[in-house]
Amino acid sequence: MKVCLVTGGMGFIGSNFIRYLFESNLDFKVINVDKLTYAGNPENLKDIEEKHPNQYKFYKMDICDFKAVDEIILKNDVDYIINFAAESHVDRSIINPSLFCDTNISGTISLLNSAKKNNIKKYLQISTDEVYGSLNFNDAPFTENHQLAPNSPYSASKASADLLVRAYYKSFNLPVNITRCSNNYGPYQFPEKLIPLMINNSLNNKSLPVYGKGINVRDWLHVKDHCKAILKVLKEGRIGEIYNIGGDSEIANIELVEKILKILDKPQSLIKFVKDRPGHDLRYAMNHNKITKELHWKPDVDFEKGLKMTVDWYISNRIWLENIITKEYLKFYEKQYKNR
Repeated sequence: MKVCLVTGGMGFIGSNFIRYLFESNLDFKVINVDKLTYAGNPENLKDIEEKHPNQYKFYKMDICDFKAVDEIILKNDVDYIINFAAESHVDRSIINPSLFCDTNISGTISLLNSAKKNNIKKYLQISTDEVYGSLNFNDAPFTENHQLAPNSPYSASKASADLLVRAYYKSFNLPVNITRCSNNYGPYQFPEKLIPLMINNSLNNKSLPVYGKGINVRDWLHVKDHCKAILKVLKEGRIGEIYNIGGDSEIANIELVEKILKILDKPQSLIKFVKDRPGHDLRYAMNHNKITKELHWKPDVDFEKGLKMTVDWYISNRIWLENIITKEYLKFYEKQYKNR
């Protein structure tokens, strides 16, 4: 049985990946480590913990703590490390860049050092399309060879982590892969991100804050498609390679918000245009030809159907949604959008 250390496994993508591993009935034991910041929710995997007590173990831990990381890797005889752990919200990175450097850069170094020390079979870094910067409307989508040009403290910290992973491969022959994905959506996403924020506000008849004129374009990837791609790269990805993972679903933010309102039969009068945030990238789009050609992966979830499924999930899980919206979260957003 292979032992897989998943960092940030109580978060949105990490918890979905762990769930996907067990749904796939693979011969894996999962060690989940998470600091349990505001976006880490133990409820995301409560059923997994109950159903798989011999194959799943959780440790509350900060990945910046090298000693703790190293002890867990050694104790559990870990084969693979998949690093989802990250501060990931651009708005928060503008307010507190140092926090993002601590987790996203120092935490990555801690994991890489332990991976090197313990001869890990593969280290997989989960990154983002934002490290490439921004595209104009007529530009070709990002390829893996696109220059890194991050425009926010968040994306700069993720680009830094990617370069460290590459350096450990080049300098120490550490077996690594890096995946860079487009915007994810689906169940268990913390409601500060665009789609769950708009769903939650719509359900509560609250205003829907849209930056600028809402013309910014994002490529949307259902989280289950992302999880399938990650597993493909873990098992079959060529050592040292980077793989872009895209959803083939580009849409302007304002059009996306309008689709959510239509699904929920809510009026467009709920939309409130607010002052644009600093360094707001115009467009992201991913060319995933490499992973499609080499590993035979492509996105399967149609965006229209996936969005409807996502809205239905949040409606069916209102208790989960209400429980995760803490005072800290509300306070942050009240401050963000006050007087805009």
